[in-house]
Amino acid sequence: MTVEPDIVKYGITPREIAAGMSGLDMLQAMIDRALPAPPIAQSCDFIMVSVERGRAVFEGAPSEKFYNPLGTVHGGWISTLLDSALGCAVHSLLEPGQIFTTTSMTINFVRPVLAATGRLRCEGVAVHTGSRLASSEARLTDAAGKLVAHGIETCMILPAPARQA
Repeated sequence: MTVEPDIVKYGITPREIAAGMSGLDMLQAMIDRALPAPPIAQSCDFIMVSVERGRAVFEGAPSEKFYNPLGTVHGGWISTLLDSALGCAVHSLLEPGQIFTTTSMTINFVRPVLAATGRLRCEGVAVHTGSRLASSEARLTDAAGKLVAHGIETCMILPAPARQA
């Protein structure tokens, strides 16, 4: 899935704006094109297509530009897609003034991915959210609904850093 540049704008949301929004509001604003999608989405040809509290869904198209030397899509691309859905599921639960960072991630690859595999869908769901740690799980499937990979992630929830002068 190559997203047309005139449809999606990519960039970094200023920290002052991000810190004043809940995670869900910020992510929904990206889907609504009121805020830019992150640059990684452009580089990797994937995009968040829906978000709700505790759930984030991404879609992406594997292509030969992501191939490893063995002629399959590199596990790093698959992991990045999973990490995005896993992290955004947690992000959607944050209050204004909170940020998160990933502390651990485990990915299980079930079958190889090729350009011919076609569009993939990755759904991340928050499993647990505490005051300092949150965990999520995600499934990456092909157009026929076959499992391609799945993963789990733990994130640390932190206060957003104060603005630097």
